[in-house]
Amino acid sequence: IVFGQELPSGPHGCTEGSCYPATGNLLIGRGVNLSATSTCGLTEPEHYCIVSHLQESDKCFECNSQHRYDHYHRNSHRIENVIYLMDRNGNHTWWQSVNGQENVSIRLNLEAEFHFTHLIMKFKTFRPAAMIIERSADFGRTWRPYRYFASNCTRTFPSIPANGLHHINDVICEERYSDIEPSTNGEVIYKVLDPAIHVKDPYSLDIQELLRITNLRINFTKLNTLGDDLLDRRFDVLQKYYYAIYELVVRGSCFCYGHASECAPVPSVDTRENGMIHGRCVCKHNTEGLNCERCRDFHNDLPWRPAEADNPHTCRECNCNGHSNQCHFDMAVYLATGNVSGGVCDDCLHNSMGRNCEMCKPFYYQDHVRDIRDPQVCCRCKSNVKGTRCDDCKEGYYGLSQNDQLGCQPCNCDPRGIIMMGAPCDQISGDCSCKRYVTGRYCNQCLPEYWGLSNDLAGCRPCDCDFGGAFNNRCMMENGQCDCRRHLIGRQCSEVQPGYFCAPLDYYKYEAEDPDVTTVHRGHTPSHMVSWTGPGFARVKDGAGLVFTIDNIPYAMEYDIMIRYEPEVYDQFEKLFTCIYMNAFIYLNVVHVSCFSRYIQMPRPFCFEPSNRYVVAIRFQRHGVSHRHLTAFILIDSVSPPTSLFTPVGKSAVVLETNVTTEMIRYMCLDSFMMTPIMVDIFLVIFYLCLLYPACQCDPQGSLSGECDKVGGQCRCKPNVMGRRCDQCAPGTYGFGVNGCTACDCNSEGSLSHQCDPVTGQCQCRQGATGRQCSDCQPGQWGFPSCSRCQCNGHADICDPRTGECTYCRDHTAGHLCERCVNGFFGNPVLGSGEHCRPCPCPGNPASDHFNGHSCEADHTSNQIICNCKQGFTGSRCDQCAPGYYGNPEQPGGQCVPCECTGNIDTQDPGSCDPRTGQCLKCLYHTDGPSCNSCQHGYYGNALAHDCRRCTCVTAGTIQSACSDGQCHCDRQTGACPCRENVAGHNCDQCAPNHWNYGQERGCEPCDCDPQHSMGTHCNMFTGQCRCSPGFGGKQCTECEQFHWGDPQVQCQECNCHPLGSEMAQCDRITGVCECREGAAGKQCDECARGFTGNFPKCVQCHPCFQLWDDAVCQIKRDLEHIEYTVQKILEMFACSLKFATVMAEIALTDGRLMGVARELNTTAAEEEALRRTLSDLEKDLRDVNNTVAHKERLLEDYLTSGFKYYQESLDAEKKCNLTVSGPLSPVEESKKTRAITKEKLDASKDKTLLMTCRSLQVCGGHSNASANGSCSDSQCGGAGCRDNQGNHVCGGEGCNGTVSASAAALDLTRNVTDSLTAANEELQNLQDIATLTQDVKNQAKSTLDKAQKKKEHFENNNNKLKDFIKKIRDFLTEEGGDPESIEKVALQVLMIKLPVNRTTLDKMIMQIKDSLSNLTNIEGIVNKTSQHISKAKELLEKAKDAKYVTN
Repeated sequence: IVFGQELPSGPHGCTEGSCYPATGNLLIGRGVNLSATSTCGLTEPEHYCIVSHLQESDKCFECNSQHRYDHYHRNSHRIENVIYLMDRNGNHTWWQSVNGQENVSIRLNLEAEFHFTHLIMKFKTFRPAAMIIERSADFGRTWRPYRYFASNCTRTFPSIPANGLHHINDVICEERYSDIEPSTNGEVIYKVLDPAIHVKDPYSLDIQELLRITNLRINFTKLNTLGDDLLDRRFDVLQKYYYAIYELVVRGSCFCYGHASECAPVPSVDTRENGMIHGRCVCKHNTEGLNCERCRDFHNDLPWRPAEADNPHTCRECNCNGHSNQCHFDMAVYLATGNVSGGVCDDCLHNSMGRNCEMCKPFYYQDHVRDIRDPQVCCRCKSNVKGTRCDDCKEGYYGLSQNDQLGCQPCNCDPRGIIMMGAPCDQISGDCSCKRYVTGRYCNQCLPEYWGLSNDLAGCRPCDCDFGGAFNNRCMMENGQCDCRRHLIGRQCSEVQPGYFCAPLDYYKYEAEDPDVTTVHRGHTPSHMVSWTGPGFARVKDGAGLVFTIDNIPYAMEYDIMIRYEPEVYDQFEKLFTCIYMNAFIYLNVVHVSCFSRYIQMPRPFCFEPSNRYVVAIRFQRHGVSHRHLTAFILIDSVSPPTSLFTPVGKSAVVLETNVTTEMIRYMCLDSFMMTPIMVDIFLVIFYLCLLYPACQCDPQGSLSGECDKVGGQCRCKPNVMGRRCDQCAPGTYGFGVNGCTACDCNSEGSLSHQCDPVTGQCQCRQGATGRQCSDCQPGQWGFPSCSRCQCNGHADICDPRTGECTYCRDHTAGHLCERCVNGFFGNPVLGSGEHCRPCPCPGNPASDHFNGHSCEADHTSNQIICNCKQGFTGSRCDQCAPGYYGNPEQPGGQCVPCECTGNIDTQDPGSCDPRTGQCLKCLYHTDGPSCNSCQHGYYGNALAHDCRRCTCVTAGTIQSACSDGQCHCDRQTGACPCRENVAGHNCDQCAPNHWNYGQERGCEPCDCDPQHSMGTHCNMFTGQCRCSPGFGGKQCTECEQFHWGDPQVQCQECNCHPLGSEMAQCDRITGVCECREGAAGKQCDECARGFTGNFPKCVQCHPCFQLWDDAVCQIKRDLEHIEYTVQKILEMFACSLKFATVMAEIALTDGRLMGVARELNTTAAEEEALRRTLSDLEKDLRDVNNTVAHKERLLEDYLTSGFKYYQESLDAEKKCNLTVSGPLSPVEESKKTRAITKEKLDASKDKTLLMTCRSLQVCGGHSNASANGSCSDSQCGGAGCRDNQGNHVCGGEGCNGTVSASAAALDLTRNVTDSLTAANEELQNLQDIATLTQDVKNQAKSTLDKAQKKKEHFENNNNKLKDFIKKIRDFLTEEGGDPESIEKVALQVLMIKLPVNRTTLDKMIMQIKDSLSNLTNIEGIVNKTSQHISKAKELLEKAKDAKYVTN
């Protein structure tokens, strides 16, 4: 079984097993979800070529995807075209990428999870050389590959295996779909589950994950090419390489895990296209979700699982005994029940609880009388009572009592202080169970020396008050604040108040250094511990002593006397006599001093009291000697009276450990002492001593700030400053001030010590050394420390103390040893030479105002003095100006100054400037002018900076007077060229804004862009084309744009010519009428023409009989219109004849004479009928000629040059037609004459009959014997006064020979003749129409000739302009000085020029011209046929003449 690939539902539907929705193309209805990173022609039309068409004329085509594909935009190749292979008309559609772009992606975004089974791609071009199919199951956040494809997998995807598929979910690279063949209609097929791999469990998580997708992406990474693109990447080479797909099929179904057989639209998707695979499963088996991925609410008693063929894995409803409608699945419960039930009820109602709501909540008990599903099954206890029988107090309550309305009383224990929250108090007594450091009935207080009642394990925290800083270890329960001693702060009283510090044990110490004793200074070394105080030690001789005065004791107590020292000899001082007295001798002590120790402490302490003055006298004596030794010394550091280590604290004494005391006293270093882990008792002593808390009192000059260390009080000192208060310079420094102290830097070889005067910094120098640092020799010596006398050849007394160079040489000497003469003098000043320095004669002495040299030297060969001239002078005596200089050096006080040529001459050329006047003669660097300070003609720039450049004026834009020999002049400073009218640019290389036609003699012409219909006043510099607003066109935007018509000043409308019915997309710009193809009609050529039938555009020509009937109908219509017109005229002519009824009899007599004419006309009736038929045939033939001529007229208008040879023949035909229609012997003229004669005779007859008033017999054909009642019974012809029964006059009639009868017959005959002549006249009128048509043909031919001539002239003018334009561009590019920016600008303008049509359209027009020219060969035959019809018309005219003659 292949899971998910068109797996059908079982015959049982979804009731007994899995069921699956139908599969289909997931692309249908999802065109908006399909996208591509590259599509040709999206922004503008692009051209592409087809490799298989390279040998054909139509090998390149246009892609324009700016609009969606439809009947009018068949060149659109957007990505949605791949959904269907063809459009409704059976034409192929496809998607196509941009030419030459290799990395292209197609992506399908689905609205839900789907099963994806396989993919089919049908390519229009080569299949890709490499591509990747990827999927995402989290809506595009992460992607994983399905399959790689490449023509060479090892080279293209080296890290992807290409050795075949071993497991169903392997990701491999495949090569069979990436060959370069076929070049079209190649396919790529990918199946997610390969049929060759057996799937054991189609419902496994791996298979589900493999099929499940929300997004699909196809990445094309490499094009298949013929290899020419590797050497040439030009656009025309890449035009034939691109991706193009006819059809893309993504087959799959909505993903329902076997729990649905159909799918419905996702709520957010409104598309309802036939065949669309929707994404929301219509779930069965009590499942729900877009993909049936979970159980329905309250159906969680079993775990959700995908359906199987024989097991639907229906989700089962939870059992909550009617007390809940919500539950969830718990796997632990499911496993604990042996995989029977895993549903856990949520939010049980009716005071129930438990997995199935089968138990009562706490404080409720189950009524066994009621059913478990009864809402009243759980009854409530008293408020503070619990238990199945309501016989126990709730947790946190005590004292169960029947009389208590609530049942029990609350414990009211402080939750922070009790041990257990569940049982906070004894349920009988109500006593709370307190934590370790908590007390009180309610556990709401801390024990003494504890604070901060909280949820900590112990409940309260120790006070931890500092033993030295606090009075005791009690603190406030709320915040733990201890009771601090004076000047101590902090919760534990362990911090010193700002501005104070805790004094060390030896705070009161007295330095032995004194001006009256010898002081040994010690410098501080960062790598060594400082084991002394103050600047150093006092050096005491054997048997000598020191005296210390103590007068600042703060408290009365016992103090230990401690002396710090360092021995200089290793013999012991046997005795150290210490004498302490106040006003009188009160204490004497003798101790032994060890050479291996650094301190000595008196055997017992001494009680000092405040406000007393004590003197401590110390004398040292060596051990074992009876006399003093002059070289025996001891170095005494200081004497300090630290407090006794037996310090009274309350009523007890605290003793320090011996080793800690030794460490502290030995180094007197409180910091190291504090860092040592010591016992608490030490702090008792320290903080007890800290009761002093003196102020920091940091020296403002020597300290960095007013703060000091909290313990010891050491201030932060500036460099080389020492002392607790930073109030003295460190040893080896001097100059105490705001910047600290400066190091003495005494020279070790020249000074006696490293110490210097603390104020001046003067070191103590050895003999022969001098200077503040003792680093210099005595005056007149040099080379410290080995000083020697200065050697200056007797011309100086002192020299440089380090180099020995003599200073202040006398006698015009110079040099390191004053061994040479200064410039301007010559000689040998060396001691013992016997010479001295004499002045140089150049030409005068150095002290005069006529000395032009630097120095001179004696040439012993020529015995001459040679001068070394100053700059600007030359000559043996410096009495001439050097090249590039001018002046009067031969005169006293004369100078040679540089020629003022702005550096634009060769200063080595003697002729570069005049040596007397300084005029510049040979300017360089294209400069000019008396001072070479301007650029030459034809150059510009900064002459002072040697920056004169050739003018870069463009001759086509520069005025002609400024140019000669191809070189133009410009502004000498700016380089601006003098431009022609309306020409701009620094180089006159472009038209001024809003102008064009660059390169004309009179400059550029204005653009004259229509202000209303253009997008600005600017136009193309070379074509003059303005940027028109949408809907407008023409060079100046004064016309409607292409494919539009109308008055631009009113409105431009789109032509909308139907592409299948019109010859071209452009309609008549005035009327908007499109030029229709044969069979099409209507303004937009979107209807079937007359003579065609069917639904446009499928118009079918009617049967040939339609033309015959159409001609007959048209002729009948014209005849009826003419008869109607003639009848109207006759009615108007004879309207008045009704008023002269009595005159008709007289007229009849005269008309009798016309009876003969009628008989003669009857003989010609047959001939007239034949003539009419002949004229009808002639009319039909001429109509055909008219249609043919009209057709050829259109051809002549398009291809004028082909009609020149027929123009003369048209003129001849015109003459013949004119002779036929309007000549003196033409039928028309003869008919006019005949009608005029007839009319004259009728008028004459009317005049004669008016004079005859009687003669009844002659008139009526009988006598007029009228009776009394007017009847003439004896004469049927009637007569004068005869009437019939109705009273009407009776005269003449049938069988009567009177004038009236003859006139009536003649009148009828005349009317018939008139009708015949009228018909003949109509036929002749048709001939006149032919003449008119011929004249129109002539005029049109002449007009076409004129148009052709104008087109020829326009073409020649455009050709000449194009040649001139090319010549201007060539001249511009070959001109010297053309900058790259201007060349690039011109090149871009040229590239913007495009032909009005592409090459394909042009080739099509040429073929149409050729076809039309080939159809013009039958024109001569048509003209000959027309001549035959004209000859036939002449014969008819001759017959008409004969008829006229007979009538006369």
